[in-house]
Amino acid sequence: MDVTFKKKKDVFEGEVALKSRDLEDSHEKYTGEIEDCILDDKFITISPECVRCNLCVEECPVNAIEDSKSARPARILDNCVKCEICAQTCPVNCIHVIESSAHVKDDEVKYHLKDLKVPHRRLRMKEINVNPEKCESCATCVRFCPTGAITVPEGGIAQIDKDACVGCGACANVCPEGSIELIRELGPVIKIKKLLVDQETCVQCQVCEENCPVDAIKLDGDRVVLDQDKCILCEVCSTKCPVGALKLEMM
Repeated sequence: MDVTFKKKKDVFEGEVALKSRDLEDSHEKYTGEIEDCILDDKFITISPECVRCNLCVEECPVNAIEDSKSARPARILDNCVKCEICAQTCPVNCIHVIESSAHVKDDEVKYHLKDLKVPHRRLRMKEINVNPEKCESCATCVRFCPTGAITVPEGGIAQIDKDACVGCGACANVCPEGSIELIRELGPVIKIKKLLVDQETCVQCQVCEENCPVDAIKLDGDRVVLDQDKCILCEVCSTKCPVGALKLEMM
């Protein structure tokens, strides 16, 4: 996806004014004209094609994804740190990392959305079985299997084509009786970014240490020490550093 669309600036200002009425603090309310500017951001979203495997939930290092249910897909929560591990993990590519920009100039607001390409971790099914004593032949598993590997004969138990199964675990997660047992192999997170630390620029304010969601960065004397094994390459420390001593770059 690579989409650009435009909106009149006065329409946008009207929407901001309406939104500001919901703010409790009067000093935060919008009262003037929006100046020309460029705003860049990135967000992660889960599409309705979610197969309810909950792999993303299990792998999220900061518990920022709400469990999926049969009736609804998983959902990214507000405490997401944009590490992109969920997007690397999703077996059906339904988690999207979107790069966005808004360019306000003259009487127009131009938006640009781009779906970033994210590498995918290796996922393999090692063993999967159906417990015939628990299976109720409800066929809920059939609804969510992304490869059509499951069939339920009339009056029989679920049958799984192990050659077609990718080991995502959707069937095991949605089965109301817990009749499906799965053993799978999930490869390591693929590191496509690196965190650069400028020790000379650092002012030892400890903001990075206080805000790191996985305790991967510490201040040891006058030096920043990064635990590469713990670091999830999110955007927290690099965006919060007040002097730009930390920078997240693509490898």
